[in-house]
Order: sequence, then C-alpha cells, then structure tokens
Amino acid sequence: MAAEVIKVYQEHLPALRLIGKRYTDRDRDAVGSFGEKWGEWIASSWFDELVNLGPLPESEGVSYGMMRMEGGQFEYWIGMLFPSETEVPEGYAHADIAESDVGICWLHGSDDSGELYGIGPHNQCMDQLAELGWKLKENPWFFEKYHPQRFASPDDKGKVILDYGAYIR
Repeated sequence: MAAEVIKVYQEHLPALRLIGKRYTDRDRDAVGSFGEKWGEWIASSWFDELVNLGPLPESEGVSYGMMRMEGGQFEYWIGMLFPSETEVPEGYAHADIAESDVGICWLHGSDDSGELYGIGPHNQCMDQLAELGWKLKENPWFFEKYHPQRFASPDDKGKVILDYGAYIR
C-alpha cells in the first residue's frame, strides 16, 4: 500500500533557526529509519524543553524531521523551528536556514506500515511539486512536519496525514 498525496500547496517561511539534534546514516536503526531516535526524543521529553524557547509562529510549534545533503553526507535532524536569533540550549545543535518558499504535500497513509516514509513518498511529493512547475532550491532542505491535528489523530481507517515538504525557488 502506498501513501496518497491529498493536498499540495506553497508557503513562505522567514529566515529561521532549526534547533534539535543532528543524525547521519550511521544513526539509522535496524530497519534503516530514525524511528528509534524519535522514540528517544519522546522518552527524554526533549521537545518539551524546546517548546519553552518560543517556536517560530509559522511552524505552528510542531516537531520536524529535516533532511539535507551536506558535504556529501546525509543529515537527518529532529527538532523544531525558531526565529533566527534564538539561543541554542546546551545539548542541542542548530542550523540556520534562509528565507524561502516551501512546497508541501499532505501524505495520507498508515504510520504503522511505514508507507509515509522513505524514497517512495518523497518521490511522490517531488513529482507533484514538479507538475506545478516548482523547482527545488540548490541543495534543498526536505522535511517531515508532524502536525498534531493531522498526524496524531488517525481517521476512521487508522490513517494519518504527514506534511512532507521541500525548499523551492
């Protein structure tokens, strides 16, 4: 079963600071995902600490999985988005991201099956953005946005919506 793209739209994000923890391919779990790292975040209440910093209003205070290639290495960040000058608490890392438009797809599927993650849903969303004529930035950020009303509240078939997006020019 594959996730279904049910909505595609564009937003504008100001310059911002991603605050969280950076992972690489070496940090993937046995099935190749970062699921264990998300479990660690939840068990350690790391999001609670970040919420107190005052997240960027445009991000709706939700958690993100942010991805990019940097120096030939894949990076996966778990964290939240903040105004660009936000002080980084001890134990966290940051990446500053320039102002940009982003293209976002709502992926509808089962969180349990894994159909919302990986190259398949990524390609589905990128194809939708391309069909609208939106072009990716050079060396773009990609992201999973875990919106509580869409992601944490399954529908009557047990499916959720994952916001998946990319920085576009």
